[in-house]
Amino acid sequence: MSWLKRAQDYGVDRGVSYGADFGGPFLDSYPETTGYIIPTFIKLSEYYEDQSLMDRAIEMGRWESEVQMDCGAVMGGRINPNPAPAVFNTGMVLLGWAALCERWGEATFLRAIKRAVDWLLRLQDPNGNWRKGNSRFANPSTTVYNVKAAWGMGEAGRVAQIPEAIAGAIRNAEFCQSKQAPNGWFADCCLTDATQPLLHTIAYAMQGLIGIGCLTNREDFIRSAVRTADSLIMLMDREGFIPGRIGPDFNGTVDWCCLTGTAQTAIVWGRLFQLTGNAKYSEAMHRANLYLLRRHDIDNSDPRLRGGVPGSWPVWGDYGRLMILNWATNFFVEALLMEKTIMSTTADIN
Repeated sequence: MSWLKRAQDYGVDRGVSYGADFGGPFLDSYPETTGYIIPTFIKLSEYYEDQSLMDRAIEMGRWESEVQMDCGAVMGGRINPNPAPAVFNTGMVLLGWAALCERWGEATFLRAIKRAVDWLLRLQDPNGNWRKGNSRFANPSTTVYNVKAAWGMGEAGRVAQIPEAIAGAIRNAEFCQSKQAPNGWFADCCLTDATQPLLHTIAYAMQGLIGIGCLTNREDFIRSAVRTADSLIMLMDREGFIPGRIGPDFNGTVDWCCLTGTAQTAIVWGRLFQLTGNAKYSEAMHRANLYLLRRHDIDNSDPRLRGGVPGSWPVWGDYGRLMILNWATNFFVEALLMEKTIMSTTADIN
């Protein structure tokens, strides 16, 4: 959390820095990931009864509304003077605005939600997919991971009472299911190489399916996420290593770990434990978190690196090569908070 605070305090705005190259400065703020860092700060504020974290989340949300595009979308990439709209990024920021609107009730957030949801619904295909409006950094034909953005739209619809948004989220989750193999692997689910998708984007798909499943009481969405999560348990080794890319046979295709995706997967396993009570999920979450903790540098003299999480391990892996990423760090915080919450809940029951 100290690294995330420094990343927010770095710039002239109240967004969170994209991250830092090894040996380089903090980079400009990243609207997409600032959006889903907001709920993390809110959860920690409530867990630790720390109002300063809530204040930071509110600042992030207000900044997001200030940089929201005229069309209602959130821009792709880092903050820049020539923004282009992006579906995924918009859905991620909706997660933050929805969390703030639910707890804070500020009209600014409600207006931002309605504009963003309207833009997403206008671009959505009848089958739930988004072929238009994707980030210029994405392949528009391989965006099954957009289901997490659909979850953001659904949450915003719940908070702002927009039933069309929830219906749109359901359609996208069903589209995501249509791309899933019996072993849990997803076709067309990667930023760069859909033949061997990143664990990061596979985890986005699981998170979206679980989120929409819980929102709409669709057990089949959760079962789809379980199928993938169970295959990942089989793939993870005893030390907690999961390959950063996964082929159609659900075997790893690279020898490096996507720390970002590992943290997301730990969150998924923790959530499935909460939903099912099955101890295999809490054990898998714990093993993955230990793997991450062993690679978490808390002693570095460089404040741009100390406490942050790199995209890959080894750090020269192909995802976030030689970089500390704000979203990797945020997912790590979420994964640890998930485990801490589960441990305290289990202790109370016992």
